[in-house]
Amino acid sequence: MKNILLICTCMLFLCEVESKAQVQNVIVEKYYISDANDATDTINGRVLQAGSITYRIYVELKSGCKLRKIYGDANHALKIMSTDTFYNNIDRPNAYFGYLINNLWFSSNPTLALDSWLTLGLGAKYYSGIIKPKDTDGSSIVAGMGGLLVNNDPNAGIPLSVADGFVNDTVTLGTWLDDGFKNSSNVDTSIFGSVNSGTAFISNSAYLQQNSGVDGGVGNKILVAQLTTKGELSFELNIEVIDTNGYIIKYVANGDTLLPNEKISPYLKFPPVCGCTDANYLEFSEVYGCLNPDSCKTLVVFGCMDPMACNYNPSANYNIQSLCCYPGLCNDRDLAIVCPDLTSKRIELYPNPVNDVLTLEVTTARVETINYFIYDSFGRLLIEKSSSMTTGISQLHIDVTNLKTGVYMIRILKEGTTDGKMFVKY
Repeated sequence: MKNILLICTCMLFLCEVESKAQVQNVIVEKYYISDANDATDTINGRVLQAGSITYRIYVELKSGCKLRKIYGDANHALKIMSTDTFYNNIDRPNAYFGYLINNLWFSSNPTLALDSWLTLGLGAKYYSGIIKPKDTDGSSIVAGMGGLLVNNDPNAGIPLSVADGFVNDTVTLGTWLDDGFKNSSNVDTSIFGSVNSGTAFISNSAYLQQNSGVDGGVGNKILVAQLTTKGELSFELNIEVIDTNGYIIKYVANGDTLLPNEKISPYLKFPPVCGCTDANYLEFSEVYGCLNPDSCKTLVVFGCMDPMACNYNPSANYNIQSLCCYPGLCNDRDLAIVCPDLTSKRIELYPNPVNDVLTLEVTTARVETINYFIYDSFGRLLIEKSSSMTTGISQLHIDVTNLKTGVYMIRILKEGTTDGKMFVKY
């Protein structure tokens, strides 16, 4: 147990990254692409431009978690922007959010199905929003009336006449709250209302909240917005998540200022910022939402970087001060592991870093059997084997081809004593 705790201490950086996994992805689905026929539908001068793309935004959470709120605050603005105006159909009676829309209205006004709005889970009254490939119950959208909504551009996936992205949902939810969208007359004057059009919604105070929280069923992909624009879409979202223990955690898109109980999620910014997303490299940062392979250059070498410590590691580039061991003060650690230079040179390990075969060189005073154990960066036992050693120096060749790239520890048990070394698989 002591050795496993030691590994977890060394991997503190990686363990912290693992703890932020409630937000697993944000999916931007191309729901529909408007064509020239759709552009003929004009209501009071509001035109659905040909080439406009209707996007649906889904937040994918860890199974068992719920989405409670989408918001902006003083440190983290809620931003939804385009290089062109967002489309909204004027004939939408006071249903400013997706969860209030009645999909029966689509039969007389098909392009209402392409409006821009925010929501939490529901795409219409009594209907959850779901990505089209998972929608198998047909379509409630009357595509074809007046030549509207019939474009089958493959870039938008399944046609709306086949799948509309709605599934029946009669779950009773708690109280809905919102602020920052409506004027004193309770009319939404933002880009999501039927009064004004615009290219951006930016607010440090607006929010939409469902007190009970919503989940996305199998896969837990929760619809949060539908946005139609001919321009280039970008957004920064901030959300509150109810985790599997019932605690509320805030995830934000911008980590310039993080308060207690706030965590940054790179997925909440679109387009995502690409960089090194592999925590085994020094260039890793949690702000990156996609991988740029060329950005991961320097493998992390954990260790004590204090030259005064007996286990000073001149090869280390990431200091773990709590690992440093000083003569007379080693906090009851196994000296053979943390300060191998103070013990006899009983094991050698090479090459390090290793790609395929790791050579373990063991010095023994007699014929005996040793046991060795390989742990990953989270202290999980991956390999456990034993081998007979002859007197003197013996070599074991260990196949590590199937190990993923990362940092590992090998622990050797012989003569009732324990030795250990870390190695990197690349």
